[in-house]
Amino acid sequence: MSDPNLTRSHELTSHFFRNEYGKLVAVITRYLGTENVETAEDIVQEALLKATEHWEMRGIPESPKAWLYTTAKNITLNVLKRKKHQRDYANSIERPRLDEAFSFSEEIIEDSQLKMMYFCCHPSISENAQIALILKILSGFSIVEIANAFFSNEQTINKRLVRGRKQMRTISFDLDSKDVIEERLGSVLKTIYLIFTEGYFPSHKNSVVRSDLCLEAIRLAKLLTESNNIVDKTDCYALLALMYFNISRFKSRISDDGEIIDLKEQDRSKWDAPLIQTGTQYLNRITEGNSINKYGILATISANHCISPSYEATNWVQILALYDQLLLLEDSPIVHLNRIVAFSEVEGNEKAIEELFQLEARSDIANYYLYHFTLAELYKQCSKHKKAQLYYEKAFHLARNERDKELLQKKINTLVLIPPSQLS
Repeated sequence: MSDPNLTRSHELTSHFFRNEYGKLVAVITRYLGTENVETAEDIVQEALLKATEHWEMRGIPESPKAWLYTTAKNITLNVLKRKKHQRDYANSIERPRLDEAFSFSEEIIEDSQLKMMYFCCHPSISENAQIALILKILSGFSIVEIANAFFSNEQTINKRLVRGRKQMRTISFDLDSKDVIEERLGSVLKTIYLIFTEGYFPSHKNSVVRSDLCLEAIRLAKLLTESNNIVDKTDCYALLALMYFNISRFKSRISDDGEIIDLKEQDRSKWDAPLIQTGTQYLNRITEGNSINKYGILATISANHCISPSYEATNWVQILALYDQLLLLEDSPIVHLNRIVAFSEVEGNEKAIEELFQLEARSDIANYYLYHFTLAELYKQCSKHKKAQLYYEKAFHLARNERDKELLQKKINTLVLIPPSQLS
């Protein structure tokens, strides 16, 4: 029979690792300096290990969170007293003095997390490294989890972290400038959205949806909206609206066999009304700002889907107009490709196919498997099954993971079963 106290101890440390790890690392780095962020991580891991050992032997304290924070604080103060760190510490005018109170107040935690997020997204750090740093330092993800989430390997992720931490050693911890915060907000939001997108459309072959990544992206975005250092939060609200609208459809996106279900075929009764309402509340708040960004447009597109009683009743004319507006901000092949569905619903499949060929002529979109998949779907709707099969096969050869290949193979197999007399 298992020991209930032992089980509860493991559950608590696992919970704290995911929920408190980033807070502790951010605050401790505030005192040690970003050049010692790895030391801060080591301190938190040591505190969690001590918690596990202590709680297993002596039972769980009345306030385990306070116990963990006190332990982390004591370890940090011991590190600061060591000669090497004390010399570095004494030479810094940006960090609190050693004899000042070491605080884990809510205000300091919030401020430290915001600063850490901005440090991870510094322009000198590559985009891939930014994502890895945020997930490792602020979110408590292991290297294995990050590698799995991004269809990579541990060695690659570790190299990104090493390079990112090396850059962080040269960055000041002072983020008091409102200008710096506003200038870098776009990079921070982009990184958060990339984390969410990887959760919603995971590249990892064994994943259909990684809800942990999506929820972590929402948590990070909320940190931005709660900060007093950010004056114009319009873009933050817009991104949150977009993410809430998207996660409201989680339950309808996956079949019993674990496959992604197209929007057209989803059971809308499974859409989460409270999450849609939350998304609507955030979307309403973007009118408080003076700017329109891509997250606001994408959120409005998603809102149109969420409020429509059926696929057929969707306001495709408005969605197409929104995509046209988005193209003025971001004229990219991917936006053009995403726009095609709305365009086909308004202008017809034949014109949509013509649009796609024009897009191929002026970009490298033909290297992307979803381009061929979209063409195949349009040809299939036109009952041109031979051409549909051709483009499904092209998409199959370009697809990067097994999940997509399996879906495409089923599409191909379905067409193969059509009698030759019905093929065109």
